[in-house]
Amino acid sequence: MSIHSVRREQCHLAWDNSIPPAIRIKSGQTVTFDCVDASNGQIDASSTVATLGSLVFSRLDQVNGPVYVEEAQPGDTLQVDVLSIETGEWGWSALIPGFGLLADEFPEPELKIWKLNKDEGFAWFNEAKGIKIPLRPFAGEMGVARGVKGSYSTIPPYNTGGNIDTKHVTVGSTLFLPIEVEGALFSTGDGHAAQDDGGTAIETSIQVTVRLTIRNDRPYTKTPHFSTTASDKDEEYYCTTGVDSGSTATMSAVRHMIDFLCTEHQLKRTEAYMLCSVAGDLRLHEVVDMPNYVVGMMMPQSIFGGSS
Repeated sequence: MSIHSVRREQCHLAWDNSIPPAIRIKSGQTVTFDCVDASNGQIDASSTVATLGSLVFSRLDQVNGPVYVEEAQPGDTLQVDVLSIETGEWGWSALIPGFGLLADEFPEPELKIWKLNKDEGFAWFNEAKGIKIPLRPFAGEMGVARGVKGSYSTIPPYNTGGNIDTKHVTVGSTLFLPIEVEGALFSTGDGHAAQDDGGTAIETSIQVTVRLTIRNDRPYTKTPHFSTTASDKDEEYYCTTGVDSGSTATMSAVRHMIDFLCTEHQLKRTEAYMLCSVAGDLRLHEVVDMPNYVVGMMMPQSIFGGSS
């Protein structure tokens, strides 16, 4: 099997179908991407919260590539088989003013540097309290170039993928992306060591290896689809809910979980909010009895009470 590679410096900060490909491959071949973290190297293991004030936001969320797949034509589907993901030795999480679901309630910056125990597959959130987070690495950004001309930010997701931030697209999973340009022009990046459904992550550098295959038998692939073998494996959760309109119910569910964590586990509100972002799961429980939704914030109980 032919293996190709994309280096760290072969990256770009926008989805633009005029960007020259970093490499060209044939359908079914394998590519390894060496990706720096989402800060583009602006945060390192010695950074403090003061570093957040000097972040250049236009440099965030770069992706590596693009990869031109020779057989790809508009209307085809790109099958992305995730074969392996290796994280760095450390990662970071941040509360950045103006960002996040409860941005108005958390106006002060906060930065956490994590040491990633890759051998045992976890990182301590708070060792004294016995709270540790299982490492479930994935690439937050996986996408192909859009068919429309122009430069489009890598921050939002599109129907062609990009910043889909889907934790289930990890090793053993398969992502399907609709191709809009010749060659597909696939790129990836934004490594995460762990993340909840819909929050921020433990940001980290990654080496990710994928197999890229052109499919012309999936005309129904109009947005990112994926298949995964991930399961909860009888995990016990504590769930808080929000009952209201969609976005309001979501915020309410998170607020209730923050209150629970502060009371039951003696966390600061900033700590509790960060823990929700890296370990909790936001899920729709009920959407048919309008105008209200029931949204749950589910916290796995296995992260508590760990021993060092």
